[in-house]
Amino acid sequence: MRHTLSVLVENKFGVLTRIAGMFSGRGFNIDSLNVGPTLDPATSRMTIVVRGDDRVLEQVSKLLAKLIDVIHVQDFRDGEYVDRELVLMRVNISRETRAEIMQICDIFRAKIVDVQAKNFAIEVTGNESKITKFIALMEPFGIAALTRTGKVALPRKGD
Repeated sequence: MRHTLSVLVENKFGVLTRIAGMFSGRGFNIDSLNVGPTLDPATSRMTIVVRGDDRVLEQVSKLLAKLIDVIHVQDFRDGEYVDRELVLMRVNISRETRAEIMQICDIFRAKIVDVQAKNFAIEVTGNESKITKFIALMEPFGIAALTRTGKVALPRKGD
Protein backbone atom coordinates (compact mmCIF):
# COMPACT_ATOMS: atom_id res chain seq x y z
CA MET A 1 0.00 0.00 0.00
CA ARG A 2 1.28 3.49 -0.88
CA HIS A 3 1.01 6.36 1.59
CA THR A 4 1.48 10.07 0.98
CA LEU A 5 3.04 12.09 3.78
CA SER A 6 3.29 15.87 3.93
CA VAL A 7 6.20 16.97 6.12
CA LEU A 8 6.70 20.60 7.10
CA VAL A 9 10.39 21.17 7.89
CA GLU A 10 12.71 24.00 8.77
CA ASN A 11 14.42 25.33 5.67
CA LYS A 12 17.97 24.54 6.79
CA PHE A 13 21.07 22.94 5.36
CA GLY A 14 21.15 19.15 5.87
CA VAL A 15 17.45 18.55 6.61
CA LEU A 16 16.91 16.48 3.45
CA THR A 17 20.01 14.41 4.24
CA ARG A 18 18.78 13.64 7.76
CA ILE A 19 15.32 12.62 6.55
CA ALA A 20 16.67 10.46 3.70
CA GLY A 21 19.14 8.92 6.17
CA MET A 22 16.31 8.05 8.55
CA PHE A 23 14.52 6.20 5.75
CA SER A 24 17.59 4.34 4.52
CA GLY A 25 18.79 3.53 8.04
CA ARG A 26 15.47 1.82 8.80
CA GLY A 27 15.25 0.06 5.42
CA PHE A 28 12.25 2.04 4.14
CA ASN A 29 12.11 2.85 0.45
CA ILE A 30 10.85 6.23 -0.79
CA ASP A 31 8.72 5.93 -3.95
CA SER A 32 8.86 9.67 -4.60
CA LEU A 33 10.11 12.75 -2.80
CA ASN A 34 9.37 16.35 -3.64
CA VAL A 35 10.64 19.35 -1.69
CA GLY A 36 9.69 22.97 -2.17
CA PRO A 37 9.38 26.27 -0.35
CA THR A 38 6.23 27.40 1.46
CA LEU A 39 4.87 30.92 1.95
CA ASP A 40 7.18 31.18 4.95
CA PRO A 41 10.82 31.35 3.76
CA ALA A 42 11.92 29.64 6.98
CA THR A 43 10.06 26.42 6.08
CA SER A 44 9.83 23.90 3.26
CA ARG A 45 7.26 21.20 2.54
CA MET A 46 8.24 17.67 1.63
CA THR A 47 5.77 15.36 -0.06
CA ILE A 48 6.95 11.79 0.51
CA VAL A 49 5.32 8.71 -0.98
CA VAL A 50 6.26 5.55 0.89
CA ARG A 51 5.16 1.94 0.42
CA GLY A 52 4.08 -0.22 3.35
CA ASP A 53 1.23 -1.27 5.60
CA ASP A 54 -0.32 0.86 8.37
CA ARG A 55 2.31 -0.33 10.84
CA VAL A 56 5.12 0.89 8.60
CA LEU A 57 3.34 4.21 8.08
CA GLU A 58 2.90 4.71 11.81
CA GLN A 59 6.57 3.92 12.46
CA VAL A 60 7.74 6.28 9.70
CA SER A 61 5.48 9.09 10.96
CA LYS A 62 6.76 8.73 14.54
CA LEU A 63 10.40 8.64 13.45
CA LEU A 64 9.92 11.73 11.27
CA ALA A 65 8.21 13.62 14.09
CA LYS A 66 11.22 12.96 16.33
CA LEU A 67 13.68 14.63 13.95
CA ILE A 68 14.71 18.04 15.22
CA ASP A 69 14.03 20.00 12.01
CA VAL A 70 10.56 18.49 11.44
CA ILE A 71 7.74 20.83 12.41
CA HIS A 72 4.68 18.77 11.41
CA VAL A 73 3.91 15.42 9.76
CA GLN A 74 0.56 14.83 8.06
CA ASP A 75 -0.62 11.51 6.62
CA PHE A 76 -2.90 12.08 3.66
CA ARG A 77 -5.66 9.51 3.44
CA ASP A 78 -7.74 8.91 0.29
CA GLY A 79 -10.05 11.79 -0.50
CA GLU A 80 -8.41 14.13 2.03
CA TYR A 81 -6.06 15.75 -0.46
CA VAL A 82 -5.50 16.78 -4.04
CA ASP A 83 -2.30 15.75 -5.75
CA ARG A 84 -0.54 16.42 -9.02
CA GLU A 85 2.58 15.34 -10.82
CA LEU A 86 4.38 16.97 -13.73
CA VAL A 87 5.94 14.95 -16.53
CA LEU A 88 8.11 16.19 -19.37
CA MET A 89 8.73 13.76 -22.20
CA ARG A 90 10.20 13.71 -25.66
CA VAL A 91 8.12 11.62 -28.09
CA ASN A 92 9.24 10.57 -31.56
CA ILE A 93 7.04 11.83 -34.38
CA SER A 94 6.63 11.28 -38.09
CA ARG A 95 4.31 12.76 -40.71
CA GLU A 96 1.96 9.84 -40.13
CA THR A 97 1.87 10.09 -36.32
CA ARG A 98 2.04 13.87 -35.76
CA ALA A 99 -1.74 14.48 -35.86
CA GLU A 100 -2.56 11.47 -33.67
CA ILE A 101 -0.06 12.54 -31.00
CA MET A 102 -1.46 16.08 -31.06
CA GLN A 103 -5.00 14.71 -30.67
CA ILE A 104 -4.01 12.57 -27.65
CA CYS A 105 -2.33 15.64 -26.13
CA ASP A 106 -5.56 17.61 -26.58
CA ILE A 107 -7.63 14.89 -24.90
CA PHE A 108 -5.27 14.80 -21.89
CA ARG A 109 -4.80 18.60 -21.83
CA ALA A 110 -1.09 18.06 -22.34
CA LYS A 111 1.00 20.84 -23.83
CA ILE A 112 3.50 20.50 -26.64
CA VAL A 113 6.27 22.76 -25.35
CA ASP A 114 8.90 22.19 -28.05
CA VAL A 115 8.67 21.05 -31.67
CA GLN A 116 11.62 19.50 -33.48
CA ALA A 117 11.76 17.78 -36.86
CA LYS A 118 11.63 14.29 -35.35
CA ASN A 119 10.10 14.77 -31.89
CA PHE A 120 7.78 16.76 -29.64
CA ALA A 121 8.57 17.76 -26.07
CA ILE A 122 5.33 17.36 -24.12
CA GLU A 123 4.30 18.59 -20.68
CA VAL A 124 1.47 16.85 -18.86
CA THR A 125 0.19 17.34 -15.33
CA GLY A 126 -2.35 15.36 -13.37
CA ASN A 127 -2.83 12.64 -10.83
CA GLU A 128 -0.91 9.39 -11.04
CA SER A 129 -3.67 7.57 -12.92
CA LYS A 130 -3.83 10.22 -15.67
CA ILE A 131 -0.05 10.30 -16.00
CA THR A 132 0.18 6.51 -16.24
CA LYS A 133 -2.50 6.35 -18.96
CA PHE A 134 -0.88 9.15 -20.95
CA ILE A 135 2.55 7.48 -20.85
CA ALA A 136 1.00 4.17 -21.94
CA LEU A 137 -0.61 5.87 -24.96
CA MET A 138 2.69 7.56 -25.93
CA GLU A 139 4.83 4.40 -25.66
CA PRO A 140 3.88 2.98 -29.11
CA PHE A 141 5.18 6.19 -30.75
CA GLY A 142 8.52 5.90 -28.96
CA ILE A 143 9.35 7.89 -25.84
CA ALA A 144 12.89 9.16 -26.33
CA ALA A 145 13.21 10.75 -22.86
CA LEU A 146 11.04 11.19 -19.78
CA THR A 147 11.32 12.93 -16.42
CA ARG A 148 8.79 13.09 -13.57
CA THR A 149 8.59 15.48 -10.64
CA GLY A 150 7.02 13.07 -8.18
CA LYS A 151 3.78 13.79 -6.39
CA VAL A 152 2.96 17.09 -4.71
CA ALA A 153 -0.12 17.21 -2.50
CA LEU A 154 -2.26 19.67 -0.61
CA PRO A 155 -4.99 18.94 1.96
CA ARG A 156 -8.55 19.61 0.79
CA LYS A 157 -9.27 21.69 3.88
CA GLY A 158 -7.06 24.06 5.85
CA ASP A 159 -5.38 23.15 9.13
